[in-house]
Amino acid sequence: MQTSVSPATLKFLKDLSKNNDRDWFNAHKQRYLDAQENMVAFVDRLIIEMNKHDELNDVSGKKSLYRIYKDVRFSKDKSPYNPRFAFSLQRATKLKRGGYYMNIKPGGSFLGCGFFSPNPADLNRIRLDIADNYQQWNKILKSKNIKANFGTLSGETVNTAPRGFDINHPAIELLRHKQFILRHYFTDAEVTSPNFLKEVNAIYKSVRPFFNYMSEVLTTNLNGELIV
Repeated sequence: MQTSVSPATLKFLKDLSKNNDRDWFNAHKQRYLDAQENMVAFVDRLIIEMNKHDELNDVSGKKSLYRIYKDVRFSKDKSPYNPRFAFSLQRATKLKRGGYYMNIKPGGSFLGCGFFSPNPADLNRIRLDIADNYQQWNKILKSKNIKANFGTLSGETVNTAPRGFDINHPAIELLRHKQFILRHYFTDAEVTSPNFLKEVNAIYKSVRPFFNYMSEVLTTNLNGELIV
């Protein structure tokens, strides 16, 4: 089974973006099934490689892939399909925090790592740690591997200081974050390269110092006592 992303998979997505209707999709259903099978095989192999350095939930490529069919009930855009393949992977057990995401789309492929929607309690705990330990945060986020693979932290932020935090705090830019996401973008040539899976695995692995630190923060209270 092929474990690289086939050029035919990207070609299908490119054609779907130009012909985003049910008649065209049904006429090319076998191309979709072939592309989906290609992606399932890719993710299955990626999970195997990632479990050599991390521990993921009991998942499979098929279960991890997002649906290509759109829910258009509340959308102005009524095109029925998302012309991309996307998947997410979660770390196993409550002691390991952080998630992995990937979006495969012609001209817009990227992976993401981090904390996409922390619940209010987790978000407050993260901000309290930033306020007290922002130098450690800066050390991790500006480390060589994370800077090289991801650049700067991204994600939604609030416009001013979060409630209960000083707008003049030296780490106010970090404190404003509601999401804590690291992204890496790929060209189409990189996506279809035979080395793509190896590269993705290495980039995901490079985020571990951040995940390890955040896991410790989110599983302890301010006194350092385990809470899960």
